[in-house]
Amino acid sequence: MPIPDYIRDLRAFAGHQLLWTPGVSAIVLDDEGRVLLGRRADTGQWSIIGGIPEPGEQPAAAIVREVHEETAVHCVPEKVLLVEALKPITYPNGDVCQFMDICFLCRAVGGEAKVNDDESLEVGWFDADALPPMEDFAVTRVKQAAAGGPTWFEGIGQR
Repeated sequence: MPIPDYIRDLRAFAGHQLLWTPGVSAIVLDDEGRVLLGRRADTGQWSIIGGIPEPGEQPAAAIVREVHEETAVHCVPEKVLLVEALKPITYPNGDVCQFMDICFLCRAVGGEAKVNDDESLEVGWFDADALPPMEDFAVTRVKQAAAGGPTWFEGIGQR
């Protein structure tokens, strides 16, 4: 899986320690209300489409780019679904990242869903009630999109 050059440069100084990193993800829906998913090459798991913005890149532009790069689908962001700090992830090489993810609800406007780079093993459209096994955060995002957005935030206001 390609690592952005600026992250590679940071890793030269930071080693494997935790990097707090911006991220974008998308719930992309087609005209039938199906969700676009990709089976990730790094974990083998199905997930929503996402990635890391380039320095200076606007989040909405970043998710449009990521969706097209990974799936060949053109999409239009319609709204921000959720902004959330995800749990830290340790990659097989030992790098640790924690993403501040901005998830967009997007509408597909063209292209044919296919594997379009080396980040995905498969891509496809799924009915929201027939999702493949996925990471919890991805399932939650699909449910939030179906409900029109998040209705609660874990831990806010709790001590």
